[in-house]
Formats: sequence, structure tokens, C-alpha cells
Amino acid sequence: MSPDPVRSPRPPSVEGLLAVVRRRLAGRRNGDALTAAARDVIEDERARLANGAEASALDALAGRLVERLEAWAPVGGSATAGNDLAAINATGVIVHTNLGRAPWPDAAIRAAEAAAGDYLLLEIDRASGRRGARFRLAEEHLIALTGAEDALVTNNNAAGLALAVALAGRGRGVAVSRGELVEIGGGVRIPEIVRRAGAKLVEVGTTNRTRVADFEAALADGSASMVLRVHPSNFRQEGFVEGPDAAPLARLAHRHGAIVVDDLGSGALLPTERFGLAHEPTPRERLAAGADLVTFSGDKLVGGPQAGLVAGRAELIARMRRDPIARAMRPDKVTLAAVAATLGLYRAGLAETTIPVWLALGRPVADLRSRAKSMVAALGAAAAVIEVRSTVGGGSLPGETLPSIAIAIRAGSPDRLLAALRGGSPAVIGRIDDDRSVFDLRTVDPHSDTALLKALRSALPSAGKSAARPKG
Repeated sequence: MSPDPVRSPRPPSVEGLLAVVRRRLAGRRNGDALTAAARDVIEDERARLANGAEASALDALAGRLVERLEAWAPVGGSATAGNDLAAINATGVIVHTNLGRAPWPDAAIRAAEAAAGDYLLLEIDRASGRRGARFRLAEEHLIALTGAEDALVTNNNAAGLALAVALAGRGRGVAVSRGELVEIGGGVRIPEIVRRAGAKLVEVGTTNRTRVADFEAALADGSASMVLRVHPSNFRQEGFVEGPDAAPLARLAHRHGAIVVDDLGSGALLPTERFGLAHEPTPRERLAAGADLVTFSGDKLVGGPQAGLVAGRAELIARMRRDPIARAMRPDKVTLAAVAATLGLYRAGLAETTIPVWLALGRPVADLRSRAKSMVAALGAAAAVIEVRSTVGGGSLPGETLPSIAIAIRAGSPDRLLAALRGGSPAVIGRIDDDRSVFDLRTVDPHSDTALLKALRSALPSAGKSAARPKG
């Protein structure tokens, strides 16, 4: 039987609650915001009482209100406003899109904080005091790193690609191999980008085999004024497969007066083969092979904030800057500062030792094994050290993996253990393999080992700790 609403206790008044809270907060909060939050707490209490719960003391309600306000915007704290979103990535996916991709380097974080916390010379010429070119340091770094004539930073690679494709002109053709008509993250498809830019898609070749000669007809009869090469992103073809070489295709396109745009996707600025991976074409290589523009991401293998990086011929970059849509695609001052700081690490020769994505790629297996053994010794019989393979992720180097070491736990339900760990602070994100919970250390910063071990030890009892050592 539902409680009698007539006999149910009543919650205190909003004013009564506010009187207690105002004394605790000493006038640090806006009155309207306090009142709105107090009403929410009273409504929650009214619902509790209607369901038969005992009435809360006024001090307890005041404590709930203060906790709610602090959770929304901690005063003087460093927690993420609104929620505790900190996570330890133990999935083995280095550029993990659902976990915010790779962490930024410290230099980028400091640059972003400095840009956010004060005024800066964003569009003012220091010498004249008049309006000047928008903050150019990131673009100057790009020019130096790629050998391009000019460069442009947008808010993501899709934006840079859309601006580049628009150079073909409304109604003009953009020739793309059928094997490169891919769908990238978020359901964005290359054909749609071409069409939304006002251009006409001209498909050439076949899904599995496209040669330079396949572009000849579309370029010769004027059906296409641009050739677009697209990184395969999250898939790769094997077997009876062929693609056009970059340099001969660029020579053919230029012979017919067409522009060549090369979308590199993640766009590595270091040789990936140095880390035991397949070679990922670099922007400098593709520009040297004849591409007029290259576009790539700032937050994947580059390892900085989300941004689109465009480099190439000065005349084409200038036209992209003049596009009215370019204003809707430009990053803010914080992103520009962080991108510049990240690219500066490459120019200074510090990328491999300071940028988290490259640190993760370069961690020696022996070091990972040593860390895993230390944690397993503290976890007991339910845990074991196992060999696994890590992936780059984020559409980078599809199909490529690296040897890694993980902690495997066979204790109760893997789903329950992973759920318990996701609910912690920081959240720990692992994966399930062979009915075990697996935590790959390649994607765990060594400074997080203590927090990871604490989380695992805390979660194990609730998952039903087993005394049986899992098979490695």
C-alpha cells in the first residue's frame, strides 16, 4: 500500500534550507543559483517522503545541497566540473576515441592553461598595435615540419578536408578511387563530404584495384578538376589489391591542371616503423610526391588536441582561409596554443620522450612485464601476467598491433568486475578476453600504476575473488 500523503512528513521550506546553506557558504554563490538548487533538493526530499522514507534532518539536506553545488563547479579544486571523468585506459588501444583519444603532452596542457587564463596577442600585431594575422605559431611549426609553403589549422580534420575539397568549385568533379570511399568516425562518409562541399563525386577504379590510368579519362575530359586520396582509416584490404602510387598520380593530375588533395587521416610526423609498425606516409613525403595539399588530425598520431592540420601550396591555403565557411571551422585560442606547443616538441626533437602517444608506442615489453609482475604479486592468486597485442586505434595504422603485457584476472564475473572498476574514481577501463578481465599496461602511464593496483584490489572482493590462478 502506498503511504498516505496526508500523514507523510513534509520537507522543510526552501527558505529554511537556504538559511542553513548560506551560513556554510559565506556568500560565495549567486542567490538565484542557490535557490534553484535548493528547490531541486527539496523536490528530491519530497519524493523520498512520498515513498515512505524517513525525513532527513535539515543539516543533512544542507549537506546534500552543498555537495551538489561542489560537484557542478568545485571551488578551488581541480576535479572535472559536473562529473569525475578521470579514467585509466587499460584497454591496450592507445588512441582510444571513446576515452578522449591520447592524453596531451604536459607542454600542451600548460600552453592551454596559459591561453585560457589571460589575454594574449591572438590577432594583434606586436609592432603596430593593429589587428594582424591570427596566431600563427602552430602554422609556422607545420610549415617547418612538412616543408609546405603555408599551413592552416582547423577545428578537426573533417573540417580541413571539407575546405580543401571546396577548392574544386561548386559543381566541379572530385575523382576518388572506389576503394577509398570510406566512412570515418561518427558516421561521416567521404561521398557526403564531397557533396556537402558543393562538388561532384567522380568514382574511378574498383573497390579492390585502382590504378593511375583509371583517373585519366575523368581528368582528360574535364569531369574532375581535383584528385582526392583518402586514408583507409579503420580498415585495410588484403589479397588481390592495388592502389595508385602517389607521385605518378600527382604528375597525371597536374598535366591536366587538376589539384591533388591527400587526406592522411592520423598523419604521423615520426617514422612509425621505428616503433615496430608499418610505415605510415608522412605529410612531408606526400607533399614531396606532388600533393598540393595534405590534411591530417592533430589528436591522433600527432598526439595533441583535436584539430585539423592542413599544409601545402600557399595559393590554395590562402583560398581556404578566404572561404566564408572557414570562420566556422577555426579553432579557439586554447586549441591553437596547445597545437603550437605540441608541434613545437617535434621541432625541438622532444616528441618521442614527451608526447604520450609516442611514449605508449615505445614502451619496452620488458618494462611492461616488470610492472605487471609487481602488481600481480600484490593481487594474489586470482591474477596472472599474460602476453597480449596492443593496437594504435583512432583509425591509425589499421590492423597493426604491438606486443604488450597485461594483467589477467579470473575472479567471478568479468562483466561485474569491469563494471565495478568503471564505477570507481578514477574509472579503470579494461577488456574481456577468454572469460578473463584483462588490463593492458602499454596504455597505462607508469605513474598510474599505484592507482590501478588500488582499484583492482578494491574491486576484486565485490567480483567474487577466486583462489584459482588463471591460465596464462
